[in-house]
Amino acid sequence: MKRKTLFYVLTLVIAMIFLAACGDSSSDESSSSSDSNYAGSEEKTYTFKLGHEANEGHVKFATAEKFKEELEARSNGRMTVDIFPANQLGKEADMLQQLETGTLDFGIISNGTLSGSSEAMNGWFMPFLFDNLEDAAKARETESAKALLKDLENLNLVGFDVFFAGNRHVLSKNPVTSIDDLKGLKIRIPGAPAFEKFWTKIGAGPTPMPLPEVYTALQTGVIEGVDVDLDALLSQKYYETTKNLTLTNHITFPEVVVGSKQVFDSLSAEDQQIVIDAWKAAVDWGIQEAINLEKSRVDEIKALGVNVVELENTDAFMSIANEIYEEYSSNEAIKAFIEENKK
Repeated sequence: MKRKTLFYVLTLVIAMIFLAACGDSSSDESSSSSDSNYAGSEEKTYTFKLGHEANEGHVKFATAEKFKEELEARSNGRMTVDIFPANQLGKEADMLQQLETGTLDFGIISNGTLSGSSEAMNGWFMPFLFDNLEDAAKARETESAKALLKDLENLNLVGFDVFFAGNRHVLSKNPVTSIDDLKGLKIRIPGAPAFEKFWTKIGAGPTPMPLPEVYTALQTGVIEGVDVDLDALLSQKYYETTKNLTLTNHITFPEVVVGSKQVFDSLSAEDQQIVIDAWKAAVDWGIQEAINLEKSRVDEIKALGVNVVELENTDAFMSIANEIYEEYSSNEAIKAFIEENKK
């Protein structure tokens, strides 16, 4: 009998210990779950990196600053961005590689650089597609323009939007009033295939050259003209050596807002939308700034003693433009872009 009693007592003690252990385990699990839920409910904070090549005073510099302002406001301070201008992170090709690998979060990259890696982005370089920046700004909202940006996903990039440094014009030693004045002209161009094809078909001598080398090349006669936007003309002081500007509006030159796809995909849907909206607001602002500056810069250039004329007859140029349209229309995205925006 004593043995039975002892057995029951031992059994009861073991049962109580087991139940106590289970209770402790349940309590620990509940605490862990609570901590996890609390952590999940906290909104994450981010400090992104943004790189570009422009110096202070350029619309690209100002648009980057506007993005920082919009991002902080829309995220209630959870998101901010450190901006690295003036090629502090390397040249555009270096920044592009950093974006592709996810070591850089955002960049503002010229389409001259991007079009070398994404054929579709050459759609923006179709000649005489837009008369002015206002028309180009409207085109950026089209489905075909969004399809051009979509192509950047093949580079592990997210294409958010485009804005414009300005339309392209011709600064030259001698006045240009017709296509014949351009034949044989040694002209500096950006290093983009569409530019080279356009000027070669005209009969000029296109010469790709970095901007810092252009001033001396004009002085020494290595080149006789520049395919240029008004911002570069003023900031690089080309007007000191070359006194004839023909407003041709022959090509629109976009700056492309891109992000690392790897970084963007890691954000929540809500945070992705904040980034998208902040870029949209910044780019809308930047485009209006560029439009305003395009108008005021013409007066500024005239005041500096440059002879400014407007190209009145583009008929001879349009036959060349149509040849380039036909050539690039083998790319379906570019073809759609041309068809949606062609006059």
